[in-house]
Amino acid sequence: MVTLTIDDREIQVEEGTTVLEAARQLDIDIPTLCYYEGITPYTACRVCVVEVTDTTGRKLAASCGYPVEEGMVVRTATPDVLEARKLIVDLLLARCPGVDRIRQLANELGVAESTFVTDKEDDCILCGLCVRACQEVVGVSAINFRNRGVERVVSTPFDQPSDVCIACGACALVCPTGAIKIEGMDRVVHHELDLGPPKAIHVPFAQAVPNVPVIDSESCIHVKTGNCKVCDKVCGPGAIDHDMEDEYEEVEVGTIILATGYEPFDCSGLFQYGYKRLPNVISGLEFEIMSNAGGPTGGRIVLEDGRPPSSVGILHCIGSRDENYNEYCSRVCCMYAMKFGHLVREKTDAQVHEFYIDVRAFGKGYEEFYKRCLKEDVIFVRGKGAEVTNVAESPEEKGKLVIVCEDTLLGELRRIPVDMVILAAGLVPRGDTDQVGRLFSVSRGKDGFFLEQHPKLAPVSTSSDGIFLAGACQGPKDIPDSVAQGGAAAGAALSLSGAGTISLEPITSVIEETVCGGCKICVSICPFGAVEFDNEKKISVVTEALCKGCGTCASACTSGAARQRHFGDAQILAEIEGVLTEVN
Repeated sequence: MVTLTIDDREIQVEEGTTVLEAARQLDIDIPTLCYYEGITPYTACRVCVVEVTDTTGRKLAASCGYPVEEGMVVRTATPDVLEARKLIVDLLLARCPGVDRIRQLANELGVAESTFVTDKEDDCILCGLCVRACQEVVGVSAINFRNRGVERVVSTPFDQPSDVCIACGACALVCPTGAIKIEGMDRVVHHELDLGPPKAIHVPFAQAVPNVPVIDSESCIHVKTGNCKVCDKVCGPGAIDHDMEDEYEEVEVGTIILATGYEPFDCSGLFQYGYKRLPNVISGLEFEIMSNAGGPTGGRIVLEDGRPPSSVGILHCIGSRDENYNEYCSRVCCMYAMKFGHLVREKTDAQVHEFYIDVRAFGKGYEEFYKRCLKEDVIFVRGKGAEVTNVAESPEEKGKLVIVCEDTLLGELRRIPVDMVILAAGLVPRGDTDQVGRLFSVSRGKDGFFLEQHPKLAPVSTSSDGIFLAGACQGPKDIPDSVAQGGAAAGAALSLSGAGTISLEPITSVIEETVCGGCKICVSICPFGAVEFDNEKKISVVTEALCKGCGTCASACTSGAARQRHFGDAQILAEIEGVLTEVN
């Protein structure tokens, strides 16, 4: 261990520790630009300069790369140190006047404007963090320094797209000035809502159980290149095991609850609304991220240039109640669109227009919230927005987004200029719903959602015994309805599991062994997987516990071996005879 003094405070650290790391252990703040934990210090920017007194004497040194010595004395805020930092930031400000981080440091040190004059402005300070991250962490060396002196730049070989780049985003993550952008992630929406490449280590979602991080193998640099392992170095408890492999477990259960949820409608398919094409046209989910206090804007509602909007248009029923896409009502759109209007009015002075077909405020307290929005001066226009354009036809439309709609209450076509457009997208089934339905033998309705056994008498049951539905996988619904259906599905599942015995329908299929020819047609077409082939007897057999008596096998059997028990010709003739007797 090495003992040293930093700002009159003594500390013991391991040999090889840098002055910057030792100061951080004492919670002493030293500004840095080119330093990143886990990457070899390069002391390029020297913003972290401190005054060091050791065996070689007193000097100014960059703390991020200066190793500690026994008896060393360090001072982090002497007049000489502050003057040196001021000069360094002055030079950086001359090179990169548009970088927010450098302007922040300049303001802290009292540098209003740079005293140096240059005809070359850049946002790269040549700190080399991106180069070192690509070499040391990723291990592919897709970028490096090129040229010398004032012509020095960071670039790929021959300034062309690199074949070895794996688009991991490590260079952009460590860049202190934001000079590096990830190509393909700059779609025309608010850049602060664009989360970039997925992080390899993340908690799946806020309410995950267990609430612990997981490693995404498709994004992990170590899995791709065999390098990195920065997470292993910084994890104190040593909880990371890169050699662990995915494990698949088979669990026998008595009941299953399907709660696969939904997906928001993809607004990019509606060209007329300008999503991903026009600036300041965002989806409802993106607005939710923006308005969240823990989101990238800290809850501020802003345009792409950072200004608060003076007018906002919210379009209802995007992808819902539309014969070209989905005819059904998504139920939640009206209420969350009104919530957005309320948030905009609460956080800004913007004028809000809501474009609707019908306001469907059906739940408890929903109508009251609708009236509250009216009192907050949210303007409701009865008419679905037909188009969003940036083509101005009058002076007041210049520089604005224009929502074209037919106001059905006024009976006229209107053009309403706004700064921001929010698309309240409807709910659609998940992309893997068809695959999940086949796996569990659960039917789907014409809208694509899972089909319940009966809409009124059995809303959580399916045609397959022991499989229940909960939430928006069965159809669009809001949180209270999803919670209620989840409780009902859990109760039904527990009731079935605890019953001990189950009751079967009397009408099931049966296969006559002496007649069956072993063609296996019934095996392939049974929708419930109730028919299996006996390889020893070379005949098909029916598992009655799975059979629903649908008669599919009986109708397809070429030899007539398959039939429905208690529903043969004798029963059908008896029903006909009974009907004719009553008529007479």
